[in-house]
Amino acid sequence: MTHPTAGQPRPRLRELKFLAVGAGTGLVSWFVLAGLILSVAPVVTLPLLPRTARAARRLAAFERRRTGEFLGTPIAPPQPLDGDDIGAVLTSPDMRRDVSWLTLQATLGTLAGLVAVSAPAGVVQNVVIAALWPYLPEVTTTLNHPVESWGDATLALATAAAYGTVGALLIPTLARWYARISAVRLAPRRISLAERLAEVTATRAAALEAHGTELRRIERNLHDGTQNRLVAVVMHLGMVERALHRDPESALPMVLTAQNAATDALSELREVVRSIYPPVLIDRGLPGAVSALVSHCAIPATYEARDLPRAPAAVEAAAYFVVAEALTNAVKHSGARQITVVLHADDGLLTVEVTDDGQGGADETLGTGLLGIERRVAAFDGTTLLHSPLGGPTVLRAAIPLGV
Repeated sequence: MTHPTAGQPRPRLRELKFLAVGAGTGLVSWFVLAGLILSVAPVVTLPLLPRTARAARRLAAFERRRTGEFLGTPIAPPQPLDGDDIGAVLTSPDMRRDVSWLTLQATLGTLAGLVAVSAPAGVVQNVVIAALWPYLPEVTTTLNHPVESWGDATLALATAAAYGTVGALLIPTLARWYARISAVRLAPRRISLAERLAEVTATRAAALEAHGTELRRIERNLHDGTQNRLVAVVMHLGMVERALHRDPESALPMVLTAQNAATDALSELREVVRSIYPPVLIDRGLPGAVSALVSHCAIPATYEARDLPRAPAAVEAAAYFVVAEALTNAVKHSGARQITVVLHADDGLLTVEVTDDGQGGADETLGTGLLGIERRVAAFDGTTLLHSPLGGPTVLRAAIPLGV
Protein backbone atom coordinates (compact mmCIF):
# COMPACT_ATOMS: atom_id res chain seq x y z
CA MET A 1 0.00 0.00 0.00
CA THR A 2 1.41 3.39 -0.98
CA HIS A 3 1.24 6.49 1.18
CA PRO A 4 1.61 10.13 0.24
CA THR A 5 5.19 11.27 0.58
CA ALA A 6 6.18 14.12 2.85
CA GLY A 7 5.22 17.49 1.40
CA GLN A 8 2.78 15.92 -1.10
CA PRO A 9 -0.97 16.44 -0.51
CA ARG A 10 -3.19 13.44 0.02
CA PRO A 11 -4.99 12.26 -3.13
CA ARG A 12 -8.38 13.94 -2.49
CA LEU A 13 -6.76 17.18 -1.33
CA ARG A 14 -4.55 17.08 -4.44
CA GLU A 15 -7.59 16.66 -6.67
CA LEU A 16 -9.49 19.39 -4.82
CA LYS A 17 -6.51 21.72 -5.21
CA PHE A 18 -6.31 20.96 -8.94
CA LEU A 19 -9.96 21.88 -9.49
CA ALA A 20 -9.86 24.90 -7.18
CA VAL A 21 -6.83 26.39 -8.95
CA GLY A 22 -8.58 25.57 -12.23
CA ALA A 23 -11.50 27.73 -11.13
CA GLY A 24 -9.06 30.59 -10.61
CA THR A 25 -7.47 30.19 -14.03
CA GLY A 26 -10.98 29.86 -15.46
CA LEU A 27 -11.87 33.29 -14.13
CA VAL A 28 -8.62 34.69 -15.55
CA SER A 29 -9.48 33.04 -18.87
CA TRP A 30 -12.60 35.23 -19.11
CA PHE A 31 -10.44 38.35 -18.96
CA VAL A 32 -7.92 37.00 -21.48
CA LEU A 33 -10.71 36.00 -23.88
CA ALA A 34 -12.25 39.43 -23.55
CA GLY A 35 -8.85 40.98 -24.28
CA LEU A 36 -8.43 38.85 -27.42
CA ILE A 37 -11.90 39.74 -28.67
CA LEU A 38 -11.41 43.44 -28.00
CA SER A 39 -8.03 43.29 -29.78
CA VAL A 40 -9.47 41.75 -32.94
CA ALA A 41 -13.05 43.02 -33.25
CA PRO A 42 -12.24 46.75 -33.63
CA VAL A 43 -9.53 46.93 -36.31
CA VAL A 44 -7.85 49.91 -34.63
CA THR A 45 -6.95 47.74 -31.61
CA LEU A 46 -5.10 45.07 -33.62
CA PRO A 47 -1.67 46.31 -32.39
CA LEU A 48 -2.73 45.10 -28.92
CA LEU A 49 -3.18 41.53 -30.18
CA PRO A 50 0.45 40.42 -29.65
CA ARG A 51 0.26 41.35 -25.96
CA THR A 52 -2.99 39.51 -25.35
CA ALA A 53 -1.69 36.53 -27.36
CA ARG A 54 1.36 36.35 -25.09
CA ALA A 55 -0.91 36.50 -22.04
CA ALA A 56 -2.96 33.60 -23.45
CA ARG A 57 0.20 31.62 -24.13
CA ARG A 58 1.51 32.18 -20.58
CA LEU A 59 -1.80 31.09 -19.03
CA ALA A 60 -1.95 28.01 -21.25
CA ALA A 61 1.68 27.15 -20.40
CA PHE A 62 0.87 27.39 -16.67
CA GLU A 63 -2.08 25.02 -17.04
CA ARG A 64 -0.08 22.73 -19.33
CA ARG A 65 2.55 22.21 -16.64
CA ARG A 66 -0.07 21.84 -13.90
CA THR A 67 -2.23 19.38 -15.83
CA GLY A 68 0.80 17.35 -16.91
CA GLU A 69 1.99 17.07 -13.30
CA PHE A 70 -1.49 16.04 -12.15
CA LEU A 71 -1.82 13.33 -14.83
CA GLY A 72 1.81 12.24 -14.46
CA THR A 73 2.33 12.69 -18.21
CA PRO A 74 4.05 15.85 -19.49
CA ILE A 75 2.11 17.69 -22.20
CA ALA A 76 4.24 18.77 -25.15
CA PRO A 77 4.27 22.52 -25.80
CA PRO A 78 3.14 23.97 -29.13
CA GLN A 79 5.52 25.53 -31.60
CA PRO A 80 6.94 28.90 -30.46
CA LEU A 81 4.86 31.82 -31.65
CA ASP A 82 6.27 35.08 -32.96
CA GLY A 83 4.06 37.15 -30.71
CA ASP A 84 5.14 40.44 -32.30
CA ASP A 85 3.81 39.47 -35.73
CA ILE A 86 0.06 40.14 -35.94
CA GLY A 87 -0.30 38.00 -39.07
CA ALA A 88 1.45 35.05 -37.41
CA VAL A 89 -0.84 35.31 -34.38
CA LEU A 90 -3.99 35.43 -36.53
CA THR A 91 -3.02 32.46 -38.73
CA SER A 92 -1.37 30.20 -36.12
CA PRO A 93 -3.25 26.87 -35.67
CA ASP A 94 -1.72 26.54 -32.20
CA MET A 95 -3.05 29.97 -31.26
CA ARG A 96 -6.52 28.86 -32.33
CA ARG A 97 -6.14 25.82 -30.07
CA ASP A 98 -5.16 28.12 -27.21
CA VAL A 99 -8.33 30.15 -27.77
CA SER A 100 -10.36 26.92 -27.83
CA TRP A 101 -8.79 25.89 -24.52
CA LEU A 102 -9.42 29.34 -23.01
CA THR A 103 -13.12 28.97 -23.86
CA LEU A 104 -13.19 25.51 -22.28
CA GLN A 105 -11.37 26.68 -19.15
CA ALA A 106 -13.49 29.80 -18.75
CA THR A 107 -16.73 27.77 -18.82
CA LEU A 108 -16.23 24.14 -17.85
CA GLY A 109 -13.05 24.69 -15.84
CA THR A 110 -14.66 27.41 -13.72
CA LEU A 111 -17.82 25.31 -13.21
CA ALA A 112 -15.85 22.16 -12.23
CA GLY A 113 -13.76 24.16 -9.77
CA LEU A 114 -16.80 25.78 -8.16
CA VAL A 115 -18.53 22.39 -7.84
CA ALA A 116 -15.44 20.95 -6.17
CA VAL A 117 -15.03 23.87 -3.77
CA SER A 118 -18.72 23.83 -2.83
CA ALA A 119 -18.39 20.39 -1.20
CA PRO A 120 -15.88 21.30 1.56
CA ALA A 121 -17.51 24.73 1.84
CA GLY A 122 -20.87 23.03 2.45
CA VAL A 123 -19.33 20.80 5.13
CA VAL A 124 -17.76 23.73 6.98
CA GLN A 125 -20.85 25.93 6.70
CA ASN A 126 -23.29 23.31 8.01
CA VAL A 127 -21.01 22.24 10.86
CA VAL A 128 -20.63 25.87 11.97
CA ILE A 129 -24.41 26.37 11.78
CA ALA A 130 -25.03 23.21 13.82
CA ALA A 131 -22.62 24.35 16.50
CA LEU A 132 -23.61 28.02 16.73
CA TRP A 133 -27.33 28.01 15.87
CA PRO A 134 -28.41 29.34 19.33
CA TYR A 135 -26.37 32.48 18.65
CA LEU A 136 -27.49 32.88 15.03
CA PRO A 137 -31.20 33.70 14.87
CA GLU A 138 -33.09 32.76 11.71
CA VAL A 139 -30.10 30.82 10.40
CA THR A 140 -30.66 28.18 7.69
CA THR A 141 -28.65 25.28 6.35
CA THR A 142 -27.25 25.31 2.83
CA LEU A 143 -30.45 23.51 1.79
CA ASN A 144 -32.42 26.53 3.12
CA HIS A 145 -33.81 24.57 6.10
CA PRO A 146 -34.17 26.74 9.25
CA VAL A 147 -32.25 25.60 12.33
CA GLU A 148 -34.37 26.30 15.40
CA SER A 149 -33.63 23.27 17.63
CA TRP A 150 -30.99 20.66 18.33
CA GLY A 151 -32.94 18.32 16.06
CA ASP A 152 -32.50 20.82 13.24
CA ALA A 153 -28.81 21.05 14.19
CA THR A 154 -28.52 17.28 13.85
CA LEU A 155 -30.07 17.59 10.40
CA ALA A 156 -27.47 20.25 9.58
CA LEU A 157 -24.71 17.82 10.61
CA ALA A 158 -26.29 15.16 8.40
CA THR A 159 -26.27 17.68 5.54
CA ALA A 160 -22.58 18.35 6.20
CA ALA A 161 -21.90 14.60 6.12
CA ALA A 162 -23.77 14.35 2.82
CA TYR A 163 -21.67 17.17 1.36
CA GLY A 164 -18.51 15.41 2.54
CA THR A 165 -19.57 12.05 1.10
CA VAL A 166 -20.60 13.48 -2.25
CA GLY A 167 -17.38 15.50 -2.39
CA ALA A 168 -15.21 12.48 -1.54
CA LEU A 169 -16.87 10.46 -4.30
CA LEU A 170 -17.26 13.20 -6.90
CA ILE A 171 -14.09 15.30 -6.66
CA PRO A 172 -11.53 12.59 -7.69
CA THR A 173 -13.63 11.50 -10.68
CA LEU A 174 -14.38 15.08 -11.70
CA ALA A 175 -10.70 16.10 -11.43
CA ARG A 176 -9.43 13.20 -13.57
CA TRP A 177 -12.19 13.69 -16.13
CA TYR A 178 -11.57 17.39 -16.54
CA ALA A 179 -7.77 16.99 -16.54
CA ARG A 180 -8.01 14.57 -19.47
CA ILE A 181 -10.33 16.90 -21.41
CA SER A 182 -8.08 19.89 -20.72
CA ALA A 183 -4.95 17.93 -21.72
CA VAL A 184 -6.46 17.17 -25.14
CA ARG A 185 -7.00 20.87 -25.81
CA LEU A 186 -3.64 21.91 -24.37
CA ALA A 187 -1.65 19.42 -26.45
CA PRO A 188 -0.23 20.61 -29.80
CA ARG A 189 -2.21 20.09 -32.94
CA ARG A 190 -1.82 16.60 -34.36
CA ILE A 191 -0.45 16.88 -37.86
CA SER A 192 -1.32 14.36 -40.53
CA LEU A 193 1.12 11.68 -41.65
CA ALA A 194 1.52 13.45 -44.99
CA GLU A 195 2.32 16.76 -43.28
CA ARG A 196 4.81 15.08 -40.96
CA LEU A 197 6.44 13.24 -43.86
CA ALA A 198 6.79 16.49 -45.80
CA GLU A 199 8.24 18.18 -42.71
CA VAL A 200 10.75 15.37 -42.11
CA THR A 201 11.73 15.37 -45.79
CA ALA A 202 12.31 19.14 -45.74
CA THR A 203 14.23 18.90 -42.47
CA ARG A 204 16.40 16.07 -43.82
CA ALA A 205 17.12 18.05 -46.99
CA ALA A 206 18.04 21.10 -44.91
CA ALA A 207 20.28 18.98 -42.66
CA LEU A 208 22.04 17.44 -45.67
CA GLU A 209 22.48 20.88 -47.22
CA ALA A 210 23.86 22.27 -43.96
CA HIS A 211 26.18 19.26 -43.65
CA GLY A 212 27.37 19.70 -47.23
CA THR A 213 27.96 23.43 -46.70
CA GLU A 214 29.95 22.69 -43.55
CA LEU A 215 32.08 20.09 -45.33
CA ARG A 216 32.76 22.54 -48.17
CA ARG A 217 33.75 25.21 -45.67
CA ILE A 218 36.15 22.85 -43.88
CA GLU A 219 37.61 21.69 -47.20
CA ARG A 220 38.04 25.30 -48.34
CA ASN A 221 39.76 26.28 -45.09
CA LEU A 222 42.08 23.29 -45.28
CA HIS A 223 42.85 23.84 -48.98
CA ASP A 224 43.27 27.61 -48.97
CA GLY A 225 44.89 27.97 -45.58
CA THR A 226 46.45 24.95 -43.91
CA GLN A 227 47.52 23.18 -47.11
CA ASN A 228 49.23 26.30 -48.47
CA ARG A 229 51.11 26.79 -45.22
CA LEU A 230 52.22 23.15 -45.18
CA VAL A 231 53.43 23.51 -48.79
CA ALA A 232 55.44 26.55 -47.67
CA VAL A 233 56.99 24.46 -44.87
CA VAL A 234 58.01 21.77 -47.36
CA MET A 235 59.52 24.37 -49.71
CA HIS A 236 61.50 25.97 -46.90
CA LEU A 237 62.77 22.59 -45.75
CA GLY A 238 63.91 21.89 -49.31
CA MET A 239 65.77 25.19 -49.34
CA VAL A 240 67.32 24.26 -45.96
CA GLU A 241 68.52 20.94 -47.40
CA ARG A 242 70.19 22.66 -50.34
CA ALA A 243 71.71 25.30 -48.07
CA LEU A 244 73.19 22.60 -45.81
CA HIS A 245 75.14 21.23 -48.78
CA ARG A 246 76.13 24.62 -50.10
CA ASP A 247 76.45 26.99 -47.11
CA PRO A 248 75.50 25.45 -43.72
CA GLU A 249 75.67 28.79 -41.93
CA SER A 250 72.92 30.27 -44.11
CA ALA A 251 70.58 27.39 -43.27
CA LEU A 252 69.64 28.65 -39.76
CA PRO A 253 67.44 31.57 -40.91
CA MET A 254 65.68 29.21 -43.31
CA VAL A 255 65.08 26.69 -40.48
CA LEU A 256 63.52 29.46 -38.39
CA THR A 257 61.34 30.52 -41.32
CA ALA A 258 60.20 26.90 -41.80
CA GLN A 259 59.48 26.64 -38.07
CA ASN A 260 57.33 29.79 -38.17
CA ALA A 261 55.45 28.47 -41.20
CA ALA A 262 54.81 25.15 -39.41
CA THR A 263 53.57 27.06 -36.34
CA ASP A 264 51.18 29.07 -38.51
CA ALA A 265 49.93 25.90 -40.18
CA LEU A 266 49.33 24.29 -36.78
CA SER A 267 47.42 27.36 -35.54
CA GLU A 268 45.23 27.38 -38.62
CA LEU A 269 44.56 23.66 -38.26
CA ARG A 270 43.49 24.27 -34.65
CA GLU A 271 41.06 26.96 -35.85
CA VAL A 272 39.52 24.52 -38.33
CA VAL A 273 39.10 21.91 -35.58
CA ARG A 274 37.57 24.47 -33.23
CA SER A 275 35.03 25.45 -35.89
CA ILE A 276 33.86 21.82 -36.07
CA TYR A 277 33.24 21.51 -32.30
CA PRO A 278 34.54 24.33 -30.11
CA PRO A 279 36.66 22.92 -27.25
CA VAL A 280 35.25 25.63 -24.98
CA LEU A 281 31.97 23.68 -24.97
CA ILE A 282 33.77 20.72 -23.44
CA ASP A 283 35.68 22.82 -20.95
CA ARG A 284 32.98 25.28 -19.83
CA GLY A 285 29.67 23.95 -21.11
CA LEU A 286 27.20 25.98 -23.14
CA PRO A 287 26.67 28.82 -20.60
CA GLY A 288 30.42 29.45 -20.26
CA ALA A 289 31.04 29.12 -24.00
CA VAL A 290 28.31 31.63 -24.87
CA SER A 291 29.56 33.95 -22.11
CA ALA A 292 32.97 33.92 -23.78
CA LEU A 293 31.39 34.75 -27.15
CA VAL A 294 29.43 37.66 -25.68
CA SER A 295 32.43 39.06 -23.81
CA HIS A 296 34.47 39.20 -27.06
CA CYS A 297 31.68 40.79 -29.12
CA ALA A 298 32.64 44.06 -30.82
CA ILE A 299 29.28 45.59 -29.77
CA PRO A 300 28.44 45.90 -26.05
CA ALA A 301 26.35 42.85 -25.17
CA THR A 302 24.55 41.45 -22.14
CA TYR A 303 24.00 37.77 -21.49
CA GLU A 304 21.49 35.85 -19.39
CA ALA A 305 21.16 32.08 -18.92
CA ARG A 306 18.14 30.67 -17.08
CA ASP A 307 17.64 27.06 -15.93
CA LEU A 308 20.01 25.50 -18.44
CA PRO A 309 20.50 21.75 -18.07
CA ARG A 310 23.45 19.99 -19.71
CA ALA A 311 22.18 19.18 -23.19
CA PRO A 312 23.47 16.64 -25.75
CA ALA A 313 26.72 17.77 -27.38
CA ALA A 314 25.09 18.24 -30.80
CA VAL A 315 22.39 20.49 -29.32
CA GLU A 316 24.94 22.60 -27.44
CA ALA A 317 27.05 22.94 -30.58
CA ALA A 318 23.99 24.06 -32.58
CA ALA A 319 23.02 26.64 -29.93
CA TYR A 320 26.60 27.91 -29.80
CA PHE A 321 26.62 28.23 -33.60
CA VAL A 322 23.32 30.19 -33.51
CA VAL A 323 24.72 32.71 -31.01
CA ALA A 324 28.05 33.02 -32.83
CA GLU A 325 26.42 33.57 -36.23
CA ALA A 326 23.80 35.96 -34.85
CA LEU A 327 26.47 38.07 -33.13
CA THR A 328 28.56 38.12 -36.31
CA ASN A 329 25.58 39.24 -38.40
CA ALA A 330 24.67 41.95 -35.88
CA VAL A 331 28.22 43.31 -35.83
CA LYS A 332 28.47 43.33 -39.65
CA HIS A 333 25.06 44.58 -40.68
CA SER A 334 22.85 45.90 -37.87
CA GLY A 335 24.54 49.13 -36.77
CA ALA A 336 23.38 48.26 -33.24
CA ARG A 337 24.63 49.86 -30.04
CA GLN A 338 23.50 47.05 -27.74
CA ILE A 339 22.91 43.31 -28.06
CA THR A 340 21.12 41.02 -25.62
CA VAL A 341 21.58 37.23 -25.59
CA VAL A 342 19.20 35.06 -23.54
CA LEU A 343 19.34 31.27 -23.20
CA HIS A 344 16.67 29.33 -21.33
CA ALA A 345 15.21 25.83 -21.23
CA ASP A 346 11.49 25.21 -20.85
CA ASP A 347 9.08 22.41 -21.80
CA GLY A 348 11.85 20.33 -23.38
CA LEU A 349 13.13 23.15 -25.59
CA LEU A 350 16.42 25.02 -25.48
CA THR A 351 15.60 28.56 -26.62
CA VAL A 352 18.23 31.00 -27.89
CA GLU A 353 17.14 34.61 -28.24
CA VAL A 354 19.43 37.32 -29.65
CA THR A 355 18.11 40.90 -29.74
CA ASP A 356 19.83 44.00 -31.12
CA ASP A 357 18.69 47.62 -31.26
CA GLY A 358 19.98 48.16 -34.79
CA GLN A 359 18.35 49.35 -37.99
CA GLY A 360 16.36 46.17 -38.60
CA GLY A 361 15.32 44.92 -42.02
CA ALA A 362 17.17 41.59 -41.69
CA ASP A 363 16.05 38.99 -44.22
CA GLU A 364 17.15 35.34 -44.10
CA THR A 365 16.70 35.04 -47.87
CA LEU A 366 19.33 37.68 -48.63
CA GLY A 367 22.38 36.02 -47.06
CA THR A 368 23.89 32.75 -45.98
CA GLY A 369 24.29 33.54 -42.26
CA LEU A 370 20.63 33.54 -41.20
CA LEU A 371 19.83 30.78 -43.67
CA GLY A 372 22.62 28.69 -42.14
CA ILE A 373 21.11 29.23 -38.67
CA GLU A 374 17.69 28.15 -39.91
CA ARG A 375 19.08 25.01 -41.53
CA ARG A 376 21.22 24.11 -38.51
CA VAL A 377 18.20 24.39 -36.17
CA ALA A 378 15.86 22.58 -38.59
CA ALA A 379 18.22 19.60 -38.56
CA PHE A 380 17.15 19.04 -34.93
CA ASP A 381 13.44 19.49 -35.73
CA GLY A 382 13.65 22.94 -34.15
CA THR A 383 12.18 26.26 -35.23
CA THR A 384 13.67 29.66 -36.03
CA LEU A 385 11.74 32.93 -35.86
CA LEU A 386 13.12 36.24 -37.10
CA HIS A 387 11.37 39.53 -36.36
CA SER A 388 13.20 42.50 -37.85
CA PRO A 389 11.00 45.45 -38.83
CA LEU A 390 12.64 48.46 -40.47
CA GLY A 391 14.01 50.65 -37.73
CA GLY A 392 14.52 47.67 -35.44
CA PRO A 393 14.81 46.02 -33.10
CA THR A 394 15.82 42.67 -34.54
CA VAL A 395 14.90 39.55 -32.56
CA LEU A 396 16.19 36.13 -33.57
CA ARG A 397 14.66 33.25 -31.61
CA ALA A 398 15.70 29.63 -32.13
CA ALA A 399 14.08 26.73 -30.25
CA ILE A 400 15.89 23.38 -30.27
CA PRO A 401 14.42 20.21 -28.71
CA LEU A 402 16.57 18.93 -25.85
CA GLY A 403 15.57 15.32 -26.31
CA VAL A 404 17.67 14.69 -29.42
